[in-house]
Amino acid sequence: MLSAVVKLCCGISYPHLRSLAGLQRTAVAVIGKELTHLQRWGRVQHHMRTHVGIKYNEPGPEDIKPLKEDKHFYIQQGEEAMRKALCVLEDTKGWMVEITESEGDVICSKVLPGAGKVFRLEAVLEASVEELYDLLFVRVEEIHQWNPNIQHIKVLKHVGPETKITHEVSAETAGNLIGQRDFLSVRHSCKQKSSVYLGGAAIQLASFPPQAGFVRAEDGPTCIIIQTLGNETGKSRFTWLLNMDVKGWLPKSIVNQALPRAQLDFTRHLRRRLTASTVLG
Repeated sequence: MLSAVVKLCCGISYPHLRSLAGLQRTAVAVIGKELTHLQRWGRVQHHMRTHVGIKYNEPGPEDIKPLKEDKHFYIQQGEEAMRKALCVLEDTKGWMVEITESEGDVICSKVLPGAGKVFRLEAVLEASVEELYDLLFVRVEEIHQWNPNIQHIKVLKHVGPETKITHEVSAETAGNLIGQRDFLSVRHSCKQKSSVYLGGAAIQLASFPPQAGFVRAEDGPTCIIIQTLGNETGKSRFTWLLNMDVKGWLPKSIVNQALPRAQLDFTRHLRRRLTASTVLG
């Protein structure tokens, strides 16, 4: 959901994953509370009139029209994507280790019927839950400033305080085996005391068809879980489920090599951004 180039090790080996069932119940409970506020959200106007330069025949804000469903539809799509992703994470069976990095980052994969191979990254980041939430959700349009694999991310529509529709374009970079892609996604977030859940999936907008010159890839139900690491409020456990259909005619072997590597690239750039923030104070 987060990266255009892409967007957790088995629970037995990593004890904190055994609590994923509890995390799912917590997240679903939070989502349930959000639903009780939908009527109030209906009275709140969320307009963003400031956008980056429009390219690739992108429609302007006045051209972004919803489907026949109202904003409740988008919120439900985001919530459903998060629920499905959490169910995948809750099932600890079938995960195989793909990559183990010296920094401690680990990527596992499993094959889902009808979806193919999905990837689960786990890392520890030197940042608070709130800081990561701000970088990855609140300021999603700024990700291209610290991740060279993303050309731009643009919020097309704010749907309530925790849901947004975004268009994302990957950058043309050397070594990019997948090639340039664009994505149209719904992004949804849930915040708890010491955790944040970011979920999302591909959607369609009649007013925003696939752009000329790009292959439109699709995020399946995907999710990021950010948790405070014990009593260390300045560190977070970062768990990312990647489920993506890159489309096109690429061999699966190439895609299955490129996606986990792209997850590691994204995490590396995120760490650099966090380090820069610390240096700047």
